[in-house]
Amino acid sequence: MCLIEIGVEERGMAHSIEITSIDDQISLLPQIENDEIEEKRKVDHLISINERMDEMFEDLDKSSIKSRSIFKVNVWLRESNSDAYTPKMVSIGPYHKKNPQLDPMEKYKLLYLRRFLQRKEGLDVKSCISELQKLKEEALKCYDDIEELGNDSQFCQMLLLDGCFVVEFIRERCEMCPEGENKIININDNYIFRDLMLLENQLPFFVLNQLHDMTKQDDELPLRILANNLFTFFVDLPKMTPESFRKTKCNEENIKHLLHAVHIFSCHGNPMKKSNHNKKRHMIMPNATELSEAGVSFAKIGNINRNKDNIRDMTSLFDIKFEDGLMTIPCFQVCDDTETFLRNLIAYEQQSSDVQPKYFSDYATFMDYLIDSDKDVNLLRRKGIIENWIGEDKEVASLFNKIGNGVTVYSTFYYNEECIKAIQHCEQPWNRMKANLRHNYFNSPWAGASTVAAIILLLLTATQTVLAFTGAVK
Repeated sequence: MCLIEIGVEERGMAHSIEITSIDDQISLLPQIENDEIEEKRKVDHLISINERMDEMFEDLDKSSIKSRSIFKVNVWLRESNSDAYTPKMVSIGPYHKKNPQLDPMEKYKLLYLRRFLQRKEGLDVKSCISELQKLKEEALKCYDDIEELGNDSQFCQMLLLDGCFVVEFIRERCEMCPEGENKIININDNYIFRDLMLLENQLPFFVLNQLHDMTKQDDELPLRILANNLFTFFVDLPKMTPESFRKTKCNEENIKHLLHAVHIFSCHGNPMKKSNHNKKRHMIMPNATELSEAGVSFAKIGNINRNKDNIRDMTSLFDIKFEDGLMTIPCFQVCDDTETFLRNLIAYEQQSSDVQPKYFSDYATFMDYLIDSDKDVNLLRRKGIIENWIGEDKEVASLFNKIGNGVTVYSTFYYNEECIKAIQHCEQPWNRMKANLRHNYFNSPWAGASTVAAIILLLLTATQTVLAFTGAVK
């Protein structure tokens, strides 16, 4: 920049004239252009972000979060036992499809598909895929995130292979094999049943029902009834009768998947307790040993024996009552797959906003209150309330202590009244005194014997003193 002073006599004042050189003017042009480019880039970036967000909102509307019913188990529930939510034999649905350890079962899916196609003349893969294409969009909305699956044709192929496996496996176990054919899978049924009860290992029930209807014989029962007959026997739950089916809303339209169907079968008939938000909230209930020390008696109701028609006693698992110092609890069998079964039903309840009451979640919480150690399990086992088929009592205690991790207890807790009554019973002075005596002086056979001996000795000493005193007086 040049500064030239020119002396100009104007009204007696000298003026300085500032002159910018042409070179300096040229040097400013790139800076102006860069500023304009940067500003345009920012505007374009904001427009791009806006467009991406609009696309995300559109995808969100298409996915319809409210339609999701086959969830990925959240980390709070998974971290205490991730194996309980992972298939070990067969992958059903998209979540575990790429697990190489499950590949050996793929050949059985093809065998079941071939049997499925043979049930109806003229039925082929192309026509089946065509039918499933009509259900594809609705089926996609049932899952959390399955971008890794691939294109639409792969998704429909998966629905066909996995769906035919489930439908034909149910038919096979209900002794509905084609004439002259044997079972395709001869491994232990419990392995397959276990995997079919996992929340992450489900297909939408309307897909299964469509496949079943495509090959259903005139005298064949609906799929929901076949599932009830089969899975309630496997998990040792009360079997819904045709009469109970007519009374409930258990139909194809409102069953979300097989695990949900079992949830319906298990919880049907349980009374809905009135929710009173002003009612006193329960505190953590004393464990079984502490309740027993305070004078609470335990008794089982119902049994797990089956009659000749394989129909279980209809006592509900959730029918726990506390009245006048007596707690009645239905008999519960703990076996190898109990934890997996309970955990997946709990996960379904916890991640479903429309499931109320949360029967299994609240049952697990109540049993966690009741059981702190193997002493509590031993007490309940001796009363016939728990049947232990997994080993030592401390293993059962560990199961119930961990199964409640990550479970949210709501104000609608199903056993709120029972907990309050039990706590109030223990807080009564006489019951509290009995509890202290039993805990401090009769907590073991030796301690009890020592206490009794001390009392007898004290009484004998007192008697001797009285006799000695009366003799001296005479």
